[in-house]
Amino acid sequence: MKYLLIFVFTFIFIGCAQKEVKPAKKVHIEIADLVNIPQDIAFFTKNIDNNISIYNIQKEYQRHYFKIWNIKKPPETVQSIQWSFYAYKAGSSYGENLQLLNNSFFNKMHEDSNFDAFATLNKKGLTIRHASLRVFPTHRPLLKDPTQAGEGFPFDYLQNSSIEANEPLFISHYSKNKEWVYVFSNFASGWIETHDVVFLEDEYTEMWQKAEQIFITQDDVPIFDSEDGSFLFNSKIGMLFALLEEDEENYTVLTVSNYKKSEALFLKSRISKKIAHKGVFSLNKEYLEKIMNGIFDTNYGWGGIYNQRDCSSTLRDMYAPFGIWLPRNSFQQSKIGTTISLENLSDEEKIKLIKEKGIPFQTLLYKKGHIVLYVGTYHDEIIVFHNMWGIKTTKDGVEGRVVIGKTILSTLKIGKNQLGYNENNTILRNLKSMNILTKKL
Repeated sequence: MKYLLIFVFTFIFIGCAQKEVKPAKKVHIEIADLVNIPQDIAFFTKNIDNNISIYNIQKEYQRHYFKIWNIKKPPETVQSIQWSFYAYKAGSSYGENLQLLNNSFFNKMHEDSNFDAFATLNKKGLTIRHASLRVFPTHRPLLKDPTQAGEGFPFDYLQNSSIEANEPLFISHYSKNKEWVYVFSNFASGWIETHDVVFLEDEYTEMWQKAEQIFITQDDVPIFDSEDGSFLFNSKIGMLFALLEEDEENYTVLTVSNYKKSEALFLKSRISKKIAHKGVFSLNKEYLEKIMNGIFDTNYGWGGIYNQRDCSSTLRDMYAPFGIWLPRNSFQQSKIGTTISLENLSDEEKIKLIKEKGIPFQTLLYKKGHIVLYVGTYHDEIIVFHNMWGIKTTKDGVEGRVVIGKTILSTLKIGKNQLGYNENNTILRNLKSMNILTKKL
């Protein structure tokens, strides 16, 4: 009997081991626009006017960038920064385990937010590394119904934005446990972990603003302390640094680390001229290609999560080295420059107006929740540069997504070859306005 059992178990084991395991079939969905349209910035910059004068816009950039250092109290009220407690509720919000969040979560977040201490610090500061601007003082996510298309990952609604190292801040107050501080930047506000921030006295913020500035023009290059070689942070296109000195190959700039109790430790960093530029770029073919090709490698990151970019941060970072300041979200960006309404126009009327009035590389096209850059035409179709999550589809009345998740060049009808394509979901059909950044009313 003993040997019989050994034989049976051996047979079963061999049978399991020899069973063919077929790998899951990989489904590849081809997006026609990404095949048929050159995914090459240089193809569309070849006819650009290299003598574009935007001096009046560029001279305003530093005023926008540093404005948060030139105020004495928070730019918003304590009531306005509590908007999220009205927008997100128990019973319709989900946590990281895809289960509904209950009232205890929101009650704790409100208590931790310490709103009674609002405007008690009122200090100027600086980020010392890449950080997330959070709606609540927590890294836990808040999702809408993850069973619905376009919800769940990566749409964490507590991710207001991300912010790079060396960004000016106005600091309102601490959270209850002092792990977080509520800050205002020049483009957004929210909670940042206290160890990501240093406080600065007025004499240093004034000196910083008066210095000659350099712009970073390449992502993900490590920046070090020149004295001991320690790593500080990675570069990001659009970063701004105060220049101390330069030689033939490098700029030496002022950087900051933390010392103790959020005190600033001032350092020097050498940055290669290959990845930086003194002052703003001219809006011309050479520099557009340089900056946009760097941005082109970015995947989609809602609110800048995972150090990626979404549609509005893609454009905001892209224009920074040219001295064109943009707000953070798509709706606000659509109000910069000269705005032309596209409401109540047919698709054909929109196309005609964009071709007549739009200026390639200077015109944004806006629909609710998304913004794109007009770069010209290809085979008489309007082409746009943008970072998008996915294409809406509808099948048997159920909404879906074909995920793209990166920066692309496309038509305004991207997805027209997909099953479930719905004309009513196209970018073109839903455009609300166009705005020319380099023209003012």
